[in-house]
Amino acid sequence: MKKLVSFFVGIVVPAFIMAGSVTNSAVAQGKTAKPTIKVLLENDKVKVYETTYKPGDVNTGVATSATRIIRVMKGGTIERTYADGKKETLVLKTGEVNFYTQLPAYNVENIGKTVFQTYVVQLK
Repeated sequence: MKKLVSFFVGIVVPAFIMAGSVTNSAVAQGKTAKPTIKVLLENDKVKVYETTYKPGDVNTGVATSATRIIRVMKGGTIERTYADGKKETLVLKTGEVNFYTQLPAYNVENIGKTVFQTYVVQLK
């Protein structure tokens, strides 16, 4: 009986611990979600779309060379992380309209506690 308990404690328990840590790692890695992007119109002149960021959603590789007008449909707090590591926190209010031209490459993350939604008109 002692040998069976020693075997169980020595082999089976560490196997379950390893399996649990691998599962937790996979869950943590899959935790970052992308925003929902719904294209409403696209042609050779413009692309019009809505983006919806749930808290924690991250959009990587935002188109930075395009001129775009963004209307905030549901305000919130986002963080831009540029390729050089610089971070910028923006608090955008519902109804706010912004005009952007060329920016360096960046990722956007909804760091707030509410859904953040924009309506974007991107000129090509």
